[in-house]
Amino acid sequence: MTDIQLYTKLSDLPLELKSEVSDFIDFLKEKKFKKLEKMKKRIPGKAKGLIKMKSNFDDPIEGFNEYMQ
Repeated sequence: MTDIQLYTKLSDLPLELKSEVSDFIDFLKEKKFKKLEKMKKRIPGKAKGLIKMKSNFDDPIEGFNEYMQ
């Protein structure tokens, strides 16, 4: 839908419905802003202690011996 088509539909609405459309547009913009803000906020160390590396992590894997040589 183009901006002109949208404007045409909007201009045909009564004043009280235009107000509702305006409120809905504000809601959508706020919703998008909050989503972007939430995605940007990252807290370092939040997963600390959730991931554990085994002591043999760096050991060669069986079956890959030929590849490693």
